[in-house]
Amino acid sequence: MPNLKEAAALLARATDVTLLGHVRPDADALGSALALGRALQQRGVEVRVSVGEPEEMPETLRSLDAGGLYVPASELPETERLLVALDTPTPGRLGKLAPRVDAVRAAGGDVLVIDHHASNVFYGTHHVVDDTAEATAVLVFALLEELGAELDEPIARCLYAGLVTDTSGFRRARPSTHLMAAKLLEAGVDPDKVVREIVDDHPFAWLPMLSEVLAGARLEPDEARGFGLAHAVVTLDAARSVRAEEVEAVVDVVRSVREAGVAVVLKEASPIGPRQRWTVSLRSAGGVDVSAAAGELGGGGHRQAAGCTAEGTADEVLGKLREALSRAPLL
Repeated sequence: MPNLKEAAALLARATDVTLLGHVRPDADALGSALALGRALQQRGVEVRVSVGEPEEMPETLRSLDAGGLYVPASELPETERLLVALDTPTPGRLGKLAPRVDAVRAAGGDVLVIDHHASNVFYGTHHVVDDTAEATAVLVFALLEELGAELDEPIARCLYAGLVTDTSGFRRARPSTHLMAAKLLEAGVDPDKVVREIVDDHPFAWLPMLSEVLAGARLEPDEARGFGLAHAVVTLDAARSVRAEEVEAVVDVVRSVREAGVAVVLKEASPIGPRQRWTVSLRSAGGVDVSAAAGELGGGGHRQAAGCTAEGTADEVLGKLREALSRAPLL
């Protein structure tokens, strides 16, 4: 594991730490941050966990914060001696909190980056980065073992949440990761409860939203290097009655289409005059490297799961994505 001992030593002597996940955090980003944060808190460290966007923690992830570590971005102190960025390959993915990276480094502090994205640009002073790990939670688990931290149920629950979501329900997990999951279950995690709260639990309003969005979904069998492209668009109007979590879940429905090797969902973020800004989710069934396509539009991620932000009409953005996917490497 790269630089694990050095990172553990850095955390062992810390007294005040801010841990950040990426904007619009998923269970791996926040679960990893909260797990490490709780372990440090139990060692007497002053700890806060935050993200640049949104201001409040996503409702589906609130049960992970057993220690009340989450602090809205607007309430963070001006700076800290140690900043830990988790599941975040570039400073830009920290959103409005990105300037803290340079501020901490300029003040002589340390920035520890813990991540499993192949697109990581190594922007910290210390790094635990391994793109063969299925989730950042895997790296945090190894780091906690190096620290000799107690694996209590709240910590194990946070790590399990990151594992189960980033491995698509353990479908992409190696034997060693299944063994890690077993240790988490032995620590008291209720897997059914975790998955229901984070993955399966949606309000009724999700159904009419999904119906409206999927009615406009399209299949283009010859796109994405011949593997087929399925895409859907979630407008602000369609998403008006649901949480961000419901919007993010749409791609998991679109990706289930057997005739498409690539699924794309455009989610309207905000109008910009006559134009629009979109966050884009891309998923690959294994034939095309969607991280390369996302990278052409300024984003990144994993070879089979990536994202980016783009401006223009939905048709304009889809056109750019088709072109990028036509050049994407095969897996």
